[in-house]
Amino acid sequence: MLPKASVKNLLSGVDINSNVKLKAWVRTKRGSKNVAFIAMNDGSTIHNIQIVADTERFEDSLLDQITTGSCLSIEGKLIESQGSGQKVEIEANSIEILGLSPADEYPLQPKKHSLEFLRENAHLRFRSSTFGAISRIRHALIFGVHQFFHEKGFLNIHTPIITGSDAEGAGETFKVTNLDLENVPKTEEGNIDYSKDFFGKETNLTVSGQLEAELAAMALSKVYTFGPTFRAENSNTTRHLAEFWMIEPEVAFADLDDNMDLGEEMLKYLIGQILEKHQDDLDFLEARLIEEEKVKKAEDRSPMPLKEKLSFVLENNFERVSYTDAIQILRNSKPNKKKKFQYLIEGWGADLQSEHERFLVEKHFKKPVILFDYPKDIKAFYMRQNEDGETVRAMDILFPGIGEMVGGSQREERLDKLKQRMQEMNVPEEELWWYLDLRKFGTAPHSGFGLGFERLVQFVTGMGNIRDVIPFPRTPKNAEF
Repeated sequence: MLPKASVKNLLSGVDINSNVKLKAWVRTKRGSKNVAFIAMNDGSTIHNIQIVADTERFEDSLLDQITTGSCLSIEGKLIESQGSGQKVEIEANSIEILGLSPADEYPLQPKKHSLEFLRENAHLRFRSSTFGAISRIRHALIFGVHQFFHEKGFLNIHTPIITGSDAEGAGETFKVTNLDLENVPKTEEGNIDYSKDFFGKETNLTVSGQLEAELAAMALSKVYTFGPTFRAENSNTTRHLAEFWMIEPEVAFADLDDNMDLGEEMLKYLIGQILEKHQDDLDFLEARLIEEEKVKKAEDRSPMPLKEKLSFVLENNFERVSYTDAIQILRNSKPNKKKKFQYLIEGWGADLQSEHERFLVEKHFKKPVILFDYPKDIKAFYMRQNEDGETVRAMDILFPGIGEMVGGSQREERLDKLKQRMQEMNVPEEELWWYLDLRKFGTAPHSGFGLGFERLVQFVTGMGNIRDVIPFPRTPKNAEF
Protein backbone atom coordinates (compact mmCIF):
# COMPACT_ATOMS: atom_id res chain seq x y z
CA MET A 1 0.00 0.00 0.00
CA LEU A 2 1.44 3.35 -1.08
CA PRO A 3 2.04 5.97 1.64
CA LYS A 4 0.39 9.34 1.07
CA ALA A 5 2.78 12.02 -0.18
CA SER A 6 2.44 15.80 0.08
CA VAL A 7 2.35 18.15 -2.89
CA LYS A 8 5.49 19.86 -1.55
CA ASN A 9 7.45 16.59 -1.49
CA LEU A 10 6.19 15.51 -4.89
CA LEU A 11 7.19 18.80 -6.51
CA SER A 12 10.73 18.37 -5.16
CA GLY A 13 11.07 15.56 -7.72
CA VAL A 14 12.70 13.06 -5.35
CA ASP A 15 10.11 10.41 -6.30
CA ILE A 16 10.40 10.92 -10.06
CA ASN A 17 9.36 7.85 -12.11
CA SER A 18 7.91 6.09 -9.06
CA ASN A 19 4.32 5.28 -8.14
CA VAL A 20 2.83 7.80 -5.71
CA LYS A 21 -0.39 8.55 -3.82
CA LEU A 22 -1.80 12.02 -3.21
CA LYS A 23 -4.86 13.21 -1.29
CA ALA A 24 -5.75 16.85 -1.86
CA TRP A 25 -8.33 19.34 -3.10
CA VAL A 26 -9.05 20.39 -6.68
CA ARG A 27 -8.12 23.95 -7.59
CA THR A 28 -8.98 23.76 -11.30
CA LYS A 29 -9.91 21.24 -13.95
CA ARG A 30 -9.58 21.63 -17.68
CA GLY A 31 -9.20 19.26 -20.56
CA SER A 32 -10.00 18.01 -24.01
CA LYS A 33 -11.62 14.97 -25.54
CA ASN A 34 -8.59 12.81 -24.76
CA VAL A 35 -7.21 14.08 -21.50
CA ALA A 36 -8.20 15.96 -18.31
CA PHE A 37 -5.78 18.17 -16.39
CA ILE A 38 -6.57 18.55 -12.70
CA ALA A 39 -4.60 21.02 -10.54
CA MET A 40 -4.51 19.93 -6.89
CA ASN A 41 -3.27 21.43 -3.63
CA ASP A 42 -3.04 20.11 -0.06
CA GLY A 43 -1.79 23.26 1.71
CA SER A 44 1.82 22.10 2.03
CA THR A 45 3.02 24.63 -0.58
CA ILE A 46 1.81 27.61 -2.59
CA HIS A 47 2.21 25.52 -5.76
CA ASN A 48 -0.29 23.08 -7.24
CA ILE A 49 0.56 19.75 -8.81
CA GLN A 50 -1.02 18.73 -12.09
CA ILE A 51 -2.81 15.41 -12.46
CA VAL A 52 -3.06 14.05 -16.00
CA ALA A 53 -6.06 11.75 -16.46
CA ASP A 54 -6.41 9.88 -19.78
CA THR A 55 -10.10 9.84 -20.71
CA GLU A 56 -9.74 6.32 -22.13
CA ARG A 57 -8.78 5.08 -18.67
CA PHE A 58 -11.52 6.91 -16.73
CA GLU A 59 -15.20 7.09 -17.46
CA ASP A 60 -16.77 10.44 -18.28
CA SER A 61 -19.24 9.95 -15.44
CA LEU A 62 -16.32 10.02 -12.97
CA LEU A 63 -14.42 12.94 -14.50
CA ASP A 64 -17.57 15.01 -14.94
CA GLN A 65 -18.21 14.89 -11.18
CA ILE A 66 -14.84 16.46 -10.39
CA THR A 67 -15.12 20.21 -9.88
CA THR A 68 -13.22 22.96 -8.04
CA GLY A 69 -13.25 22.21 -4.31
CA SER A 70 -13.66 18.44 -4.65
CA CYS A 71 -11.39 16.23 -2.56
CA LEU A 72 -9.63 13.36 -4.39
CA SER A 73 -7.31 10.48 -3.72
CA ILE A 74 -4.98 9.93 -6.66
CA GLU A 75 -2.59 7.07 -7.37
CA GLY A 76 -0.26 7.20 -10.34
CA LYS A 77 3.24 7.70 -11.64
CA LEU A 78 5.24 10.88 -10.98
CA ILE A 79 6.76 11.89 -14.32
CA GLU A 80 8.53 14.83 -15.90
CA SER A 81 5.92 17.25 -17.19
CA GLN A 82 5.36 17.45 -20.93
CA GLY A 83 3.94 20.98 -20.71
CA SER A 84 5.19 24.31 -19.46
CA GLY A 85 4.54 25.70 -15.99
CA GLN A 86 5.56 22.67 -13.94
CA LYS A 87 8.53 20.32 -13.74
CA VAL A 88 6.63 17.20 -12.70
CA GLU A 89 3.09 15.88 -12.88
CA ILE A 90 1.20 12.74 -11.90
CA GLU A 91 -0.03 10.38 -14.59
CA ALA A 92 -3.14 9.02 -12.89
CA ASN A 93 -3.81 5.28 -12.66
CA SER A 94 -6.71 5.55 -10.22
CA ILE A 95 -8.96 8.36 -9.00
CA GLU A 96 -11.17 8.12 -5.92
CA ILE A 97 -13.56 10.92 -5.06
CA LEU A 98 -13.41 11.46 -1.28
CA GLY A 99 -15.75 14.45 -1.27
CA LEU A 100 -17.72 16.18 -4.02
CA SER A 101 -18.15 19.93 -4.29
CA PRO A 102 -21.29 21.08 -6.16
CA ALA A 103 -20.03 23.49 -8.81
CA ASP A 104 -23.02 25.80 -8.50
CA GLU A 105 -22.62 26.17 -4.71
CA TYR A 106 -18.87 26.26 -4.00
CA PRO A 107 -17.94 29.90 -3.18
CA LEU A 108 -14.25 29.79 -4.15
CA GLN A 109 -14.36 29.49 -7.91
CA PRO A 110 -11.08 29.76 -9.88
CA LYS A 111 -11.11 33.55 -10.15
CA LYS A 112 -9.94 36.51 -8.08
CA HIS A 113 -11.98 37.10 -4.92
CA SER A 114 -11.95 40.23 -2.77
CA LEU A 115 -10.52 39.96 0.74
CA GLU A 116 -13.89 41.06 2.11
CA PHE A 117 -15.58 38.17 0.29
CA LEU A 118 -13.01 35.77 1.74
CA ARG A 119 -13.64 37.12 5.25
CA GLU A 120 -17.32 36.35 4.78
CA ASN A 121 -16.29 32.80 3.86
CA ALA A 122 -13.60 32.39 6.50
CA HIS A 123 -14.47 28.70 6.86
CA LEU A 124 -13.15 28.13 3.32
CA ARG A 125 -10.58 30.88 2.81
CA PHE A 126 -7.72 28.63 3.97
CA ARG A 127 -8.08 26.96 0.57
CA SER A 128 -7.19 30.16 -1.30
CA SER A 129 -3.56 30.72 -2.30
CA THR A 130 -3.38 33.92 -0.27
CA PHE A 131 -4.49 32.36 3.01
CA GLY A 132 -2.47 29.23 2.42
CA ALA A 133 0.65 31.42 2.21
CA ILE A 134 -0.35 33.47 5.25
CA SER A 135 -1.07 30.33 7.29
CA ARG A 136 2.32 28.79 6.49
CA ILE A 137 4.17 32.01 7.37
CA ARG A 138 2.12 32.46 10.54
CA HIS A 139 3.06 28.93 11.62
CA ALA A 140 6.73 29.54 10.84
CA LEU A 141 6.70 32.71 12.96
CA ILE A 142 5.02 30.88 15.87
CA PHE A 143 7.62 28.14 15.69
CA GLY A 144 10.39 30.72 15.37
CA VAL A 145 9.26 32.60 18.50
CA HIS A 146 9.48 29.48 20.63
CA GLN A 147 12.75 28.42 19.01
CA PHE A 148 14.35 31.84 19.57
CA PHE A 149 13.49 32.03 23.25
CA HIS A 150 14.31 28.37 23.87
CA GLU A 151 17.77 28.81 22.36
CA LYS A 152 18.35 31.82 24.64
CA GLY A 153 17.39 29.93 27.80
CA PHE A 154 13.93 31.45 28.37
CA LEU A 155 11.10 29.50 29.98
CA ASN A 156 7.60 29.72 28.50
CA ILE A 157 5.01 30.71 31.10
CA HIS A 158 1.24 30.32 30.70
CA THR A 159 -0.27 33.39 32.31
CA PRO A 160 -4.00 33.63 33.19
CA ILE A 161 -6.62 34.31 30.54
CA ILE A 162 -9.13 35.22 33.26
CA THR A 163 -7.81 37.90 35.60
CA GLY A 164 -8.93 40.42 38.18
CA SER A 165 -6.54 43.11 36.95
CA ASP A 166 -6.45 45.47 33.99
CA ALA A 167 -2.72 45.61 33.30
CA GLU A 168 -2.72 48.97 31.53
CA GLY A 169 -5.60 50.63 33.34
CA ALA A 170 -7.44 51.41 30.09
CA GLY A 171 -10.70 49.84 31.26
CA GLU A 172 -11.47 48.32 27.84
CA THR A 173 -11.94 44.73 29.00
CA PHE A 174 -14.39 41.91 28.41
CA LYS A 175 -16.12 41.00 31.67
CA VAL A 176 -16.23 37.36 32.74
CA THR A 177 -19.22 36.23 34.79
CA ASN A 178 -21.58 33.34 35.42
CA LEU A 179 -24.21 35.53 37.06
CA ASP A 180 -27.78 35.14 35.78
CA LEU A 181 -28.05 38.18 33.53
CA GLU A 182 -31.85 38.03 33.80
CA ASN A 183 -31.65 38.33 37.57
CA VAL A 184 -28.37 40.02 38.55
CA PRO A 185 -27.79 40.11 42.34
CA LYS A 186 -27.43 43.62 43.78
CA THR A 187 -25.92 45.05 46.95
CA GLU A 188 -27.90 47.26 49.33
CA GLU A 189 -26.45 50.25 47.45
CA GLY A 190 -27.87 48.91 44.16
CA ASN A 191 -24.54 47.85 42.64
CA ILE A 192 -23.83 44.45 41.12
CA ASP A 193 -22.92 42.04 43.93
CA TYR A 194 -19.82 40.36 42.54
CA SER A 195 -19.39 38.38 45.77
CA LYS A 196 -22.10 36.11 44.33
CA ASP A 197 -20.14 35.64 41.09
CA PHE A 198 -18.06 32.54 40.30
CA PHE A 199 -14.76 34.03 41.47
CA GLY A 200 -16.32 36.17 44.21
CA LYS A 201 -14.99 39.31 42.56
CA GLU A 202 -15.11 41.23 39.29
CA THR A 203 -13.02 39.54 36.59
CA ASN A 204 -12.23 40.02 32.92
CA LEU A 205 -10.36 38.51 29.99
CA THR A 206 -6.70 39.49 30.12
CA VAL A 207 -5.28 42.40 28.14
CA SER A 208 -1.70 41.33 28.90
CA GLY A 209 0.29 38.60 30.62
CA GLN A 210 3.01 41.04 31.62
CA LEU A 211 2.30 41.52 35.31
CA GLU A 212 2.14 37.79 35.99
CA ALA A 213 5.22 37.16 33.81
CA GLU A 214 7.14 39.62 36.00
CA LEU A 215 6.41 37.41 39.00
CA ALA A 216 7.98 34.45 37.21
CA ALA A 217 10.97 36.44 35.96
CA MET A 218 11.84 37.41 39.52
CA ALA A 219 12.52 33.76 40.29
CA LEU A 220 13.33 32.15 36.92
CA SER A 221 15.28 35.10 35.46
CA LYS A 222 14.18 34.81 31.80
CA VAL A 223 10.60 33.99 30.84
CA TYR A 224 8.13 34.75 28.06
CA THR A 225 4.43 34.43 27.44
CA PHE A 226 2.77 33.80 24.09
CA GLY A 227 -0.97 33.76 24.53
CA PRO A 228 -4.32 35.27 23.60
CA THR A 229 -5.22 38.74 24.84
CA PHE A 230 -8.47 40.67 24.57
CA ARG A 231 -9.51 44.31 24.31
CA ALA A 232 -13.09 45.54 24.14
CA GLU A 233 -12.13 48.54 22.04
CA ASN A 234 -14.97 49.52 19.72
CA SER A 235 -12.70 50.04 16.74
CA ASN A 236 -13.24 48.89 13.17
CA THR A 237 -9.88 49.96 11.76
CA THR A 238 -7.49 47.77 9.75
CA ARG A 239 -5.13 47.65 12.76
CA HIS A 240 -7.41 46.47 15.59
CA LEU A 241 -8.72 43.12 16.77
CA ALA A 242 -10.71 42.29 19.90
CA GLU A 243 -8.83 38.98 20.27
CA PHE A 244 -5.17 38.73 19.37
CA TRP A 245 -1.95 37.03 20.47
CA MET A 246 0.88 38.66 22.39
CA ILE A 247 4.54 37.76 22.81
CA GLU A 248 5.79 39.15 26.14
CA PRO A 249 9.30 38.39 27.45
CA GLU A 250 10.32 39.51 30.94
CA VAL A 251 13.96 39.47 32.00
CA ALA A 252 15.47 39.92 35.46
CA PHE A 253 18.68 41.94 35.83
CA ALA A 254 18.03 43.64 32.47
CA ASP A 255 17.94 47.38 31.87
CA LEU A 256 16.43 49.33 28.97
CA ASP A 257 19.48 48.82 26.74
CA ASP A 258 19.26 45.05 27.27
CA ASN A 259 15.55 45.26 26.42
CA MET A 260 16.22 47.10 23.16
CA ASP A 261 18.92 44.58 22.25
CA LEU A 262 16.54 41.67 22.84
CA GLY A 263 13.74 43.20 20.80
CA GLU A 264 16.00 43.94 17.83
CA GLU A 265 17.62 40.50 17.96
CA MET A 266 14.26 38.70 18.12
CA LEU A 267 12.73 40.61 15.20
CA LYS A 268 15.77 40.06 13.01
CA TYR A 269 15.82 36.36 13.89
CA LEU A 270 12.16 35.85 12.97
CA ILE A 271 12.26 37.85 9.75
CA GLY A 272 15.50 36.12 8.75
CA GLN A 273 13.83 32.72 9.17
CA ILE A 274 11.00 33.70 6.81
CA LEU A 275 13.32 35.19 4.17
CA GLU A 276 15.48 32.07 4.28
CA LYS A 277 12.79 29.37 4.24
CA HIS A 278 9.62 30.81 2.69
CA GLN A 279 10.70 32.38 -0.59
CA ASP A 280 7.83 30.84 -2.60
CA ASP A 281 5.14 32.19 -0.28
CA LEU A 282 6.85 35.61 -0.14
CA ASP A 283 7.12 35.72 -3.94
CA PHE A 284 3.40 35.06 -4.24
CA LEU A 285 2.45 37.61 -1.59
CA GLU A 286 4.76 40.24 -3.08
CA ALA A 287 3.24 39.77 -6.56
CA ARG A 288 -0.22 39.99 -5.03
CA LEU A 289 0.70 43.19 -3.18
CA ILE A 290 2.13 44.82 -6.33
CA GLU A 291 -1.10 44.06 -8.19
CA GLU A 292 -3.27 45.34 -5.34
CA GLU A 293 -1.36 48.60 -5.01
CA LYS A 294 -1.79 49.59 -8.65
CA VAL A 295 -5.21 51.02 -7.80
CA LYS A 296 -4.11 52.76 -4.58
CA LYS A 297 -3.17 56.39 -4.14
CA ALA A 298 0.57 57.00 -3.89
CA GLU A 299 0.38 57.95 -0.19
CA ASP A 300 -1.44 54.69 0.64
CA ARG A 301 1.11 52.40 -1.01
CA SER A 302 3.76 50.43 0.84
CA PRO A 303 7.09 52.26 1.14
CA MET A 304 8.91 49.41 -0.65
CA PRO A 305 8.25 45.92 -2.13
CA LEU A 306 7.62 43.16 0.43
CA LYS A 307 10.94 41.31 0.34
CA GLU A 308 12.90 44.57 0.15
CA LYS A 309 11.02 45.77 3.23
CA LEU A 310 11.95 42.62 5.15
CA SER A 311 15.58 42.87 4.05
CA PHE A 312 15.52 46.54 5.12
CA VAL A 313 14.83 45.43 8.69
CA LEU A 314 17.39 42.65 8.54
CA GLU A 315 20.26 44.65 7.07
CA ASN A 316 20.06 47.84 9.15
CA ASN A 317 21.04 48.44 12.74
CA PHE A 318 18.01 49.96 14.46
CA GLU A 319 18.51 53.68 15.12
CA ARG A 320 18.10 54.52 18.83
CA VAL A 321 16.62 57.96 19.39
CA SER A 322 15.24 59.62 22.51
CA TYR A 323 11.65 60.80 22.42
CA THR A 324 12.91 64.37 23.06
CA ASP A 325 15.17 64.28 19.99
CA ALA A 326 12.40 62.71 17.90
CA ILE A 327 10.02 65.54 18.83
CA GLN A 328 12.56 68.08 17.65
CA ILE A 329 13.01 66.24 14.36
CA LEU A 330 9.25 66.05 13.82
CA ARG A 331 8.60 69.68 14.78
CA ASN A 332 11.16 70.84 12.23
CA SER A 333 10.08 68.41 9.48
CA LYS A 334 8.54 69.59 6.21
CA PRO A 335 5.26 67.66 6.74
CA ASN A 336 4.79 69.36 10.11
CA LYS A 337 5.75 72.85 8.92
CA LYS A 338 3.54 72.53 5.84
CA LYS A 339 0.71 71.04 7.94
CA LYS A 340 0.73 67.77 6.01
CA PHE A 341 0.56 65.68 9.18
CA GLN A 342 -2.98 64.93 10.29
CA TYR A 343 -1.80 65.41 13.87
CA LEU A 344 0.60 68.36 14.04
CA ILE A 345 3.49 68.19 16.49
CA GLU A 346 3.42 71.40 18.51
CA GLY A 347 5.58 70.53 21.47
CA TRP A 348 7.08 68.06 23.91
CA GLY A 349 4.55 65.66 25.45
CA ALA A 350 2.64 64.81 22.28
CA ASP A 351 1.59 61.18 21.88
CA LEU A 352 3.14 60.11 18.57
CA GLN A 353 0.83 58.74 15.88
CA SER A 354 1.59 56.20 13.16
CA GLU A 355 2.24 58.96 10.61
CA HIS A 356 4.99 60.41 12.84
CA GLU A 357 6.55 57.02 13.51
CA ARG A 358 6.58 56.16 9.80
CA PHE A 359 8.15 59.52 8.93
CA LEU A 360 11.03 58.83 11.29
CA VAL A 361 11.59 55.35 9.85
CA GLU A 362 10.90 55.86 6.14
CA LYS A 363 11.91 59.46 5.50
CA HIS A 364 14.32 60.72 8.16
CA PHE A 365 16.49 57.83 9.35
CA LYS A 366 15.67 55.36 6.55
CA LYS A 367 16.07 52.44 8.95
CA PRO A 368 14.05 50.87 11.81
CA VAL A 369 13.97 53.15 14.84
CA ILE A 370 13.82 52.54 18.60
CA LEU A 371 12.41 55.50 20.50
CA PHE A 372 13.11 55.64 24.24
CA ASP A 373 12.60 57.78 27.34
CA TYR A 374 9.00 58.84 26.79
CA PRO A 375 7.07 61.37 28.90
CA LYS A 376 5.66 59.58 31.93
CA ASP A 377 2.20 61.10 31.42
CA ILE A 378 1.60 59.11 28.21
CA LYS A 379 2.89 55.79 29.53
CA ALA A 380 1.75 53.09 31.97
CA PHE A 381 2.24 53.16 35.76
CA TYR A 382 4.72 50.27 35.91
CA MET A 383 7.50 51.92 33.84
CA ARG A 384 10.71 52.94 35.64
CA GLN A 385 10.93 56.67 36.27
CA ASN A 386 14.02 58.56 35.16
CA GLU A 387 15.83 60.93 37.48
CA ASP A 388 14.48 63.96 35.57
CA GLY A 389 11.02 63.29 37.03
CA GLU A 390 9.47 63.80 33.59
CA THR A 391 10.28 60.68 31.59
CA VAL A 392 10.21 56.91 31.99
CA ARG A 393 12.44 54.13 30.68
CA ALA A 394 10.05 53.13 27.92
CA MET A 395 10.93 52.05 24.39
CA ASP A 396 9.02 51.46 21.14
CA ILE A 397 10.43 49.74 18.05
CA LEU A 398 9.16 51.35 14.84
CA PHE A 399 8.97 49.65 11.43
CA PRO A 400 8.29 50.90 7.88
CA GLY A 401 4.69 50.82 6.73
CA ILE A 402 3.28 49.97 10.14
CA GLY A 403 4.77 52.21 12.82
CA GLU A 404 5.01 50.68 16.29
CA MET A 405 5.91 46.99 16.27
CA VAL A 406 7.10 46.54 19.87
CA GLY A 407 6.36 48.45 23.07
CA GLY A 408 8.27 47.85 26.27
CA SER A 409 10.11 49.31 29.21
CA GLN A 410 12.39 48.81 32.14
CA ARG A 411 9.97 48.10 34.97
CA GLU A 412 9.82 50.18 38.14
CA GLU A 413 11.50 47.99 40.77
CA ARG A 414 11.51 50.60 43.59
CA LEU A 415 8.52 50.15 45.90
CA ASP A 416 8.18 53.79 46.93
CA LYS A 417 8.36 55.06 43.35
CA LEU A 418 5.84 52.47 42.14
CA LYS A 419 3.37 53.31 44.93
CA GLN A 420 3.71 57.01 44.18
CA ARG A 421 3.00 56.47 40.48
CA MET A 422 0.01 54.21 41.17
CA GLN A 423 -1.48 56.92 43.42
CA GLU A 424 -0.93 59.56 40.73
CA MET A 425 -2.70 57.37 38.14
CA ASN A 426 -5.47 56.13 40.47
CA VAL A 427 -4.42 52.47 40.24
CA PRO A 428 -5.79 50.73 43.39
CA GLU A 429 -2.99 49.25 45.49
CA GLU A 430 -5.28 46.64 47.05
CA GLU A 431 -5.96 45.05 43.64
CA LEU A 432 -2.25 44.69 42.90
CA TRP A 433 -0.92 43.89 46.37
CA TRP A 434 0.93 40.90 44.95
CA TYR A 435 2.64 43.08 42.33
CA LEU A 436 3.79 45.44 45.07
CA ASP A 437 5.00 42.48 47.14
CA LEU A 438 7.45 41.71 44.32
CA ARG A 439 9.17 45.00 45.17
CA LYS A 440 9.27 44.18 48.90
CA PHE A 441 10.93 40.79 48.71
CA GLY A 442 14.20 40.67 46.81
CA THR A 443 13.50 43.35 44.23
CA ALA A 444 15.82 43.71 41.25
CA PRO A 445 16.00 45.68 38.00
CA HIS A 446 14.04 43.97 35.23
CA SER A 447 12.65 44.73 31.79
CA GLY A 448 10.29 43.40 29.17
CA PHE A 449 8.22 44.20 26.12
CA GLY A 450 5.09 43.25 24.26
CA LEU A 451 4.80 42.35 20.58
CA GLY A 452 1.35 42.01 19.02
CA PHE A 453 1.81 38.84 17.00
CA GLU A 454 -0.78 39.65 14.34
CA ARG A 455 0.93 42.98 13.67
CA LEU A 456 4.17 41.07 13.01
CA VAL A 457 2.38 38.63 10.68
CA GLN A 458 0.79 41.60 8.91
CA PHE A 459 4.21 43.18 8.41
CA VAL A 460 5.85 39.99 7.14
CA THR A 461 3.04 39.07 4.73
CA GLY A 462 2.34 42.60 3.49
CA MET A 463 -1.38 42.31 4.19
CA GLY A 464 -3.14 45.64 4.60
CA ASN A 465 -5.80 44.50 7.07
CA ILE A 466 -5.03 42.75 10.34
CA ARG A 467 -8.25 40.72 9.98
CA ASP A 468 -6.57 38.81 7.18
CA VAL A 469 -3.66 37.43 9.21
CA ILE A 470 -5.63 35.65 11.96
CA PRO A 471 -7.80 32.67 11.02
CA PHE A 472 -11.03 33.88 12.63
CA PRO A 473 -10.97 37.62 13.39
CA ARG A 474 -12.95 38.96 16.34
CA THR A 475 -14.06 42.53 15.77
CA PRO A 476 -17.09 44.65 16.82
CA LYS A 477 -20.33 42.89 15.82
CA ASN A 478 -18.38 39.97 14.35
CA ALA A 479 -17.91 36.55 15.95
CA GLU A 480 -19.35 34.47 13.12
CA PHE A 481 -17.01 31.49 12.98
